[in-house]
Amino acid sequence: MKTEKLVLTQEWDKTFPKSDKVSHSKVTFINRYGITLAADMYVPQNAEGKLPAIAVSGPFGAVKEQCSGLYAQTMAERGFLTIAFDPSFTGESGGQPRYMASPDINTEDFMAAVDFLSVNELVDSDRIGIIGICGWGGMAINTAALDTRIKATAASTMYDMTRVNAKGYFDSEDSEQARYEKKAALCAQRIVDYKAGEYKLGGGVVDPLPEDAPFFVKDYYDYYKTDRGYHKRSLNSNGGWNVIGCESFMNQPILQYSNEIRSAVLLIHGEKAHSCYFSKDAYADMIKDSKYTSNKELYIIPNAVHTDLYDGGGKNAIPFDKLEVFFNEYLK
Repeated sequence: MKTEKLVLTQEWDKTFPKSDKVSHSKVTFINRYGITLAADMYVPQNAEGKLPAIAVSGPFGAVKEQCSGLYAQTMAERGFLTIAFDPSFTGESGGQPRYMASPDINTEDFMAAVDFLSVNELVDSDRIGIIGICGWGGMAINTAALDTRIKATAASTMYDMTRVNAKGYFDSEDSEQARYEKKAALCAQRIVDYKAGEYKLGGGVVDPLPEDAPFFVKDYYDYYKTDRGYHKRSLNSNGGWNVIGCESFMNQPILQYSNEIRSAVLLIHGEKAHSCYFSKDAYADMIKDSKYTSNKELYIIPNAVHTDLYDGGGKNAIPFDKLEVFFNEYLK
């Protein structure tokens, strides 16, 4: 398989400090669409024998130098070999045109990460899990429903990107008329882009922040647009996805067969997060009429908002102890 030649930054340019408890390196792997993905690999210092492994990605529009890297490095400190990867068309990963999203390709990105880990000489291929954050929480659950090699999946502060695109935030645009108007606007934009020979960006998190912005917009601004979480390659920190980048999400739900997932799934969400309904509903769907409920859990963090589970929010909101226990149990 041919691989794209990627330009990988070698200096430490993360939004979190480097740990002296793990070894860090850059790696690449290829998905079934021929797209080469870039990842940071974290290996526990002085590790012996073949290790359990975890692939991490998200949030939707973030890069591996932000919270997925923090999750990966922290879990490596706790004994797991981990990779944090940039999805197709984003960050340091390949794929043209840039800043496109796809329910299928982005699910495949996780499966390709499992391919890479399965053949890594440091990894026990029977002990592989994944973590998805925000929009990649939904992708992680979707992958768990498809990939029988995955033994454990954690979704943190999860979004169902097909639902929010088709129905709007809080399902406020869940009507045939609203969907028609959105699809018509996207189709009109396609003609504009085709004539221009380039794709118009939709804009990342709004900046400057309007005084009357909803709380969840302020929450995103506080992470992506400040020193707390800003990164030059992050879509949300900068120009955002293409306007038509998420068009295919409009009429193809993910999570269709989540109640058939046999492996373990842990959903983590903040009690005060605007997005908490995604995890609550995903969990309800996952256990409905399912024969495999004993290894499924919804874990709510008191008083936490959406981005508190990106970096801890200054209050250690990410339950790394819980994640360690969960993966130790199901990757044993």
